[in-house]
Amino acid sequence: MKNKQSIVGHLACFVAYAIFGFNIIVCKDLTAGQLISPLTIFCLRSLGAGALFWLISLFTPKEKVEGRDYIRIFAASMLGFFVCQLTFLVGIPHITPMDCSVLSAISPIYTMIIAAMVLKEPITWQKAGGVIISFAGIIYLIVSRTSAEGAAETSLFGILMIILNSLSFSLYLGIFKPLIGKYSVVTFMKWIFLFAFVVSVPFSAGEIVTLNRNAIPAIQLAELAYLIFCATFITYFLIPVGQKRIRPTLVSMYSYVQPIIAIVISICAGMEMLTWQKILAAIMVFGGVAVVSYSKSRVE
Repeated sequence: MKNKQSIVGHLACFVAYAIFGFNIIVCKDLTAGQLISPLTIFCLRSLGAGALFWLISLFTPKEKVEGRDYIRIFAASMLGFFVCQLTFLVGIPHITPMDCSVLSAISPIYTMIIAAMVLKEPITWQKAGGVIISFAGIIYLIVSRTSAEGAAETSLFGILMIILNSLSFSLYLGIFKPLIGKYSVVTFMKWIFLFAFVVSVPFSAGEIVTLNRNAIPAIQLAELAYLIFCATFITYFLIPVGQKRIRPTLVSMYSYVQPIIAIVISICAGMEMLTWQKILAAIMVFGGVAVVSYSKSRVE
């Protein structure tokens, strides 16, 4: 039984991060035309995924949420979805898919730092060394992208937004892990998306009402549907499923799936070229993350 649960957890994490990898390409193209603002995309994302979770909740066992937990769920919604996804949508037009995927893969580093602060997990020399290697890789990525060749593709603003995106999601998982495990996925997520929608709709309602849907190409409407259904509803359903069944270290290791898929697709689609500078930066980032992930841990 335990082995079966572990398989389910591994499969859930793999599928979720594979969808995230393809989503980098989708969001890059969706935001490129600037037909829909990032905040409006976020609002539609919250509305669509939230409606699906509320619909499912009608056919699942009723679960009561404690009164004091509503405030905590609201805070989790702001950190794990509002800040996390809005920074991604704002930053993705200013960074290449390859650079974005490399920066997204450093989330295990953030997890280690959060574990040290929240769970009092000791930081060993091996972990510190891994952080330094990955940090050096990020610095090299920033420096190499400020050259004449890459300045128009990846900006410092885009890099900072993607770093904030990964950091906010890692903080969400670390700080609210007990709360995530307290309720079912459907119950927790339906409130997460409802709070996110309520906060975002006052700022995007005007654009939604006046949006010229006929001016949006069919391909971008399909990308928006993918973002709402696959990259939001399915992934936010699967990640908690994986968290409850396999160790945090293993969950974080699946973040490697995301950049592999994004890099392969972006190269095959001709969105960017694979240069030795990018390869070196990726090796430094992934190498540092690997050192941290395989170091001994007091809490698994």
